[in-house]
Amino acid sequence: MPPAGELRDQSPSKNNNTQSSDTQSADAAAAAAAAISAAAADAEAAGLWTQIKAEARRDAEAEPALASYLYSTILSHSSLERSISFHLGNKLCSSTLLSTLLYDLFLNTFTSDPSLRNATVADLRAARVRDPACISFSHCLLNYKGFLAIQAHRVSHKLWTQTRKPLALALHSRISDVFAVDIHPAAKIGKGILLDHATGVVIGETAVIGNNVSILHHVTLGGTGKACGDRHPKIGDGCLIGAGATILGNVKIGAGAKVGAGSVVLIDVPRWWKREADES
Repeated sequence: MPPAGELRDQSPSKNNNTQSSDTQSADAAAAAAAAISAAAADAEAAGLWTQIKAEARRDAEAEPALASYLYSTILSHSSLERSISFHLGNKLCSSTLLSTLLYDLFLNTFTSDPSLRNATVADLRAARVRDPACISFSHCLLNYKGFLAIQAHRVSHKLWTQTRKPLALALHSRISDVFAVDIHPAAKIGKGILLDHATGVVIGETAVIGNNVSILHHVTLGGTGKACGDRHPKIGDGCLIGAGATILGNVKIGAGAKVGAGSVVLIDVPRWWKREADES
């Protein structure tokens, strides 16, 4: 029989092997869950794109004057990413910022980061569900400047995080000029966002907006002018910010809260509902 000391020396090795096996199993489970989630997101995006193309065909048949426009913006493209990249490129181009350059920029950004595509899908659904005036997904994709401004912002934010700040700021300037929506490229915005009407919306550099938030026109998420650093509002999930509301400073608007039209908010607002995890 080996000395007792040798037996003791083998025990940590067995424990390490067990821990390594557990870690590998957990990693494999996480990878499988991520693959299932990605597949579900792909299927949702594909289904929505099929519906958008069907809507465009219906509209082209009903209104022949729009047939060429609908073909070039939707029907000629093979995916939602290509359609929105083409549309944004044409909307935001100028004599010195060519549509072909913008198309490549948008398409490369959307295709390299699936979370951006997923956010676009969530934003389309948000407009269709929450805005009674939204008659179709294709209508939102083509005509809702709040939706388009948010998608363009997502690209400028991606550029900002990649330290491509001059290009991010140039894109930010074009978004402001074309859509009358001023969102700093550093601002962090979730998915399922509805910018209803959108004109005059201003969102500052250190603002953070959660998921499923609705913001109406002429809303300002700004600073007080008395602070540097983290100086802009933090908006929780599911909030509604009414038209003309002004929220200033590093204040927190709790999840589910509603800020009335024309309000001036300088202090924290408590959450209106609790997440299921908090209630359990």
